[in-house]
Amino acid sequence: MKALSRRASRSAATAVLLAATLLAGVPMLAFAPPASAQASDPAPLRFRDGAEEARFRALVSQLRCVMCQNQSLADSNAQIAHDLRREVLDLMREGRSDAEIERFLVARYGEFVLYRPRVESKTWLLWFGPALLVLVGGVVVARIVRRHRPDPAGTRIDPDDGQEW
Repeated sequence: MKALSRRASRSAATAVLLAATLLAGVPMLAFAPPASAQASDPAPLRFRDGAEEARFRALVSQLRCVMCQNQSLADSNAQIAHDLRREVLDLMREGRSDAEIERFLVARYGEFVLYRPRVESKTWLLWFGPALLVLVGGVVVARIVRRHRPDPAGTRIDPDDGQEW
């Protein structure tokens, strides 16, 4: 009986310790920084002039964030997007053209980085697949409609033509 009461008191002490830890830890969460994939840019980009900024904005809006998938490089707050924006600006300042910068990023991250993949033999299905599916669907629908259309000449054979077989 004594062993049972010792276990109960240990269990109660453990429960009290756990409750105290939780009560102390919950208020601390309110002051903790959010842990997420998003990060703030520590030093905003500085542009030499308006033309450089306009070119930069146009270029990064055509590039996809490799982490966020459906956000452009311009819209993403992920740390890799900040790094890539800096990389793009550095490449621009080296004198590279937009096409050279895009080729550099495609070589590093693949076609995925482009919002509009190039029309090449390996992307034909991506570009022309939807039109092909619509065309095949239209042919199937047309055949079904023709098959079920009533015969206008009235030459249709009555299913009960009086023959026995």
